[in-house]
Amino acid sequence: MTRSIIKFGMVSENRKARFNYSIADTIEAGISLTGAEIKSIRYGLVSIVDGFVQRRGNNLFLAGVEIQKLPTAARIVNFDERRARQLLLHRAQINRMIGKLAERGATIVPLKLYFTNRGKLKVLLGIGYGKKSQDKRETIKQREWNKSKARILKGK
Repeated sequence: MTRSIIKFGMVSENRKARFNYSIADTIEAGISLTGAEIKSIRYGLVSIVDGFVQRRGNNLFLAGVEIQKLPTAARIVNFDERRARQLLLHRAQINRMIGKLAERGATIVPLKLYFTNRGKLKVLLGIGYGKKSQDKRETIKQREWNKSKARILKGK
């Protein structure tokens, strides 16, 4: 395997989330993982594009995130690639997030997955409200205008 190991920094980013949702608030959380999952994440074998947060009892779980198995891992190291993983938050933060989830049209999506300088895996969660198609068109128009403006300023 010729992949480089990620010691710290960003592992995965969900760029579709900011396009599909208007993000009102963000929060940083830890994730409960096994050793084989961490090793796979260090090799970058993770996708958070389809991820979302769901409530189970009094806890929050990150679902829809796919962590692939390492091809060089032992056969006895088995884990479900798409299982829901528990988020590690303080009780007050969990209660605040559950309150936000109860609002109409609100969802919590992962924005970034990264390692801190101390080697801890964190996920940046965003509380988002779904955009309508006209809002998405406005976002595209603004992005195109910024590109053309940068091109014009670069030419001068």
